[in-house]
Amino acid sequence: MIQLMTLLHVLVSVALLGAVTHQAFSVGRRPAPGPQGFVSRFRGVSSMTFTNAIVLLFFVSSLLGGLLYPRYRVDVRPILEDLQLRGANGLFEIKEHFAAVGLGLLPAYWLAWRSPLSVDLHDTRKYLTWILAFLVWWNFIVGELLNNIKGLYP
Repeated sequence: MIQLMTLLHVLVSVALLGAVTHQAFSVGRRPAPGPQGFVSRFRGVSSMTFTNAIVLLFFVSSLLGGLLYPRYRVDVRPILEDLQLRGANGLFEIKEHFAAVGLGLLPAYWLAWRSPLSVDLHDTRKYLTWILAFLVWWNFIVGELLNNIKGLYP
């Protein structure tokens, strides 16, 4: 059961990573004249279409992470402490805090992206999206690193 929850957590996180990365790239775009390359097409998506998906995926990913957390405290953290991998434990503590900050940002993020889009909130949308993208990328990379460390030390 724990493996299934972990797999679901990873799949939701990858979907979130893709959505927030697309939106983060597209929010600062300026249409370039001429032929469109890969990066231009990647940035050329409609930013607003990702908002509800990002909010839902972030919430579900955090919820699944919270359900997996007791297992981490019992199974993984003691191994990291025995191996004196304090840095790995510290990274996970930062990951927890960033997830909480992201959950706290979701209402402001959602309100900034509501229709109709206000021109006055363009910079707010851009910076909230970039902050959320940073938090998602950090949490994903740290989560994968810790999962790999657990796999290396039986």
